[in-house]
Amino acid sequence: MATSEKHHSLEAIEKASQDELQALQLERMQWSLRHAYDNSPSYRKKFDDAGVHPSDLKELADLAGFPFTTKLDLRDNYPFGMLAVPMDEVIRIHASSGTTGKPTVVGYTKNDIDVWSQVVARSIRAAGGTRKDKIHVAYGYGLFTGGLGAHYGAEYLGCTVIPMSGGQTQKQAQLIQDFDPDIIMVTPSYMLSIADELERQGVDCRELSLRVGMFGAEPWTAAMRKNLEQRLDIDAVDIYGLSEVMGPGVAQECLESKDGPTIWEDHFYPEIIDPNSGEVLPDGEDGELVFTSLTKEALPVIRYRTRDLTRLLPGSARTMRRMDKITGRSDDMLIIRGVNVFPTQVEEQILKIKSLAPHYQIEITRENNLDLMLINVELLPDASLEKRGEAEQTLQKYIKDIIGISTRVIVHLESGVPRSEGKATRVIDKREL
Repeated sequence: MATSEKHHSLEAIEKASQDELQALQLERMQWSLRHAYDNSPSYRKKFDDAGVHPSDLKELADLAGFPFTTKLDLRDNYPFGMLAVPMDEVIRIHASSGTTGKPTVVGYTKNDIDVWSQVVARSIRAAGGTRKDKIHVAYGYGLFTGGLGAHYGAEYLGCTVIPMSGGQTQKQAQLIQDFDPDIIMVTPSYMLSIADELERQGVDCRELSLRVGMFGAEPWTAAMRKNLEQRLDIDAVDIYGLSEVMGPGVAQECLESKDGPTIWEDHFYPEIIDPNSGEVLPDGEDGELVFTSLTKEALPVIRYRTRDLTRLLPGSARTMRRMDKITGRSDDMLIIRGVNVFPTQVEEQILKIKSLAPHYQIEITRENNLDLMLINVELLPDASLEKRGEAEQTLQKYIKDIIGISTRVIVHLESGVPRSEGKATRVIDKREL
């Protein structure tokens, strides 16, 4: 597409001046705070406890006076206590894996789904996509926001959608050869597995029809980008999102600059805070990313702590600010094949099994570009050795059923798991991130 045609197709807000953007943000932020306060009892209590009222927001900087929202708030209000609309206005529910067996639940009104579709469509366009493209969606469908988020956005743009979902790697490889998609939306680690399968079948990945890979749902590095681009002869760009704030499409890297995802600031207002003090940091400084939704109806989020560590950078291809690559997290969450896993979730499953001691260590490795999780646990001193195999199988099943990932389990004898003198080293991450 010629540059002039592409830029002609940008929405006005993508090219707006800083002043215009900030005026819109202020108007929408005032609405969002008022909507949360008036319609969500948990937000009303939160604001009242903090001694703030929506009318206190006179300028964008005043947001710093409002309390944070965390995953714990969503968990404490499970399943629908955070909603700010009646249930008959909610047309869809999504959920991400929670840390205590209970997922983080998100609701959407019809307008929320429309806005989400629009920001994903905008993201696909920023990645170089047009309505003439075929898009192969290999993110998981279901409660996870990836598959359906990508799907609705691609349809909104007018693309031809191939709703493959995750898994069935041989079939993925086959359909990419048969259907000639232009764009693939998938986690970067799973893209590598698909590429491995294609090469195993004797296919030259550089000869495929794919032009762009929109990769998200897990952190990935500049080295990974280079690997994917060279191996597949594509442009690899980063799409960012999280269920609580909307799903994929909160931010998107632009094809022409490839310099970090542009945050769609007309819908999601970003801040960077010091993860320890909660103090707002200036743009350019590293800290924890916080989002306030400006247009969400069913589940507004006010100053939601993402736990992702990054920094805000000035706009380049668009007026809106960018975020740098995520360097880590301010909590202990692991991302394994796109699934959020907390060590406490694993601990919870171990404690359900009578023959196992509460000592454990999780080892994460990467083999053939896929993340693998091994859990080392111990038999209780008085448990019979015959229980070992049974405990291994039971723990594997619990983790698959509750957390949603396959894992290897080794049950050791007493003292088989290393002890620590202070804070236990629960996770050994051997991946090269």
